[in-house]
Amino acid sequence: MNTVTTIGLDIAKSVFQVHGISATGEVLIRRQVRRGQVLKFFASLPPCLIGIEACASAHHWSRELQSLGHEVKLMPPAYVKPYLKRQKNDMADAEAICEAVTRPTMRFVETKTCEQQSILMLHRVRLMQVRQRTMLTNAIRAHLAEFGLVAKIGREGVDELLLMVRDGDERVPELARACILALAEQLMLVKRQILEMDRRITACHRASEVSRRLAEIPGVGPLLASALVAHVPNPKAFSSGRNLAAWIGLVPKQNSSGGKERLGGVTKQGNRYLRSMLTVGALAVIRFAQRHGTKRPWIVQLLTRRATKVAAVALANKMARMVWAIMATGERYREPVTRQAA
Repeated sequence: MNTVTTIGLDIAKSVFQVHGISATGEVLIRRQVRRGQVLKFFASLPPCLIGIEACASAHHWSRELQSLGHEVKLMPPAYVKPYLKRQKNDMADAEAICEAVTRPTMRFVETKTCEQQSILMLHRVRLMQVRQRTMLTNAIRAHLAEFGLVAKIGREGVDELLLMVRDGDERVPELARACILALAEQLMLVKRQILEMDRRITACHRASEVSRRLAEIPGVGPLLASALVAHVPNPKAFSSGRNLAAWIGLVPKQNSSGGKERLGGVTKQGNRYLRSMLTVGALAVIRFAQRHGTKRPWIVQLLTRRATKVAAVALANKMARMVWAIMATGERYREPVTRQAA
C-alpha cells in the first residue's frame, strides 16, 4: 500500500489546501482542510516531508507540524512560482509547493523560534513608530506653514513651532491650534513608545552573547546586532559570507548573457531592513574616517576610487561578510593589522 511521503501545504486564513504524493509520485491526497482540523489531520499521517511557502503564519505552522514528527521546509514564494502550471488557484499552488520542495537546488528558509519572532516584532513595531513620528512632524510643519509659521529643519524646529502654538501665536486660529495640539499629543506618545522600544532592544542585545560580539564590528550597534541575530537563526544555512550579503541584497543587479557581464545598481531583492541599517552603519564609518582618519587602508583606497555612497554599499557588503564569519565560527572581531613598509 502506498504511503504519503511528501506534502505540499498551501496555508491561508481559514481553508488550507493539501497535496500529498507517494515515493513514486502518485497523487494520494488532494483535499481542503479547515484551520481547526489541520493538526488533527497531520497527526493521523505518518512522518513525511511537508513544504510550505514562507508567508504569514508559516513559521507557526512549521513549529506545530514539527512537534508532530514531520519534517517541514519553508520556501520563498518567488522560488515556488516557476513550478505553478497554468492558472493560479489553491489546488495548483499546493501541487507546485509539493513539487518544489523535492528539488535538490531549492533554497529554504530556516524556521524561527517564538523568541526570534518576538524580537523581529519589536524591530518592526519600532520601525512603524519611527515612520509615524516622521508623519506627525511633517503634518505639523505643513499645517502651520499655511499660517506663515516656518521653523528650521530638524526636531528642534518642530519643538519651536509647538512652543509658538502653545504660547498663543495670533497667526494661528483657535480651531487650528486645537488640531495642532492634538497632533502634538500623539507625537509625544509615539516618542515615548520609541524610547521604550529602544530600551527593550538594548536589553535583548545585552542578553545575547552573539549580539554582543557582532556589536564589536565598526558600524554595527545594538539595534543592528539584535536584528541580525533575529533574522539569521542559523548562519550555517549560508555557505559563505557572500551568500549572506547576497541574501540581504548588497550585490549589484545582473543582466548578463552570452559571457558578457552587465552589472547595474544594488538589487532591490533581499532584506530591506538589514540592508538599510548596514548601509547607514557603513556610511557612519566612512564619515568618521573622512573627518578623523583611519588605520584601515582598504577604506582609504576605496574612497580614492569611488564616491562616498558607492563606497558605503561596498563597505556594507564587507560588514555582512564579517557578520557571517563571526556568527558561523564563534570568533570575535579583530582589527586589521597594518603592514609596515619594508
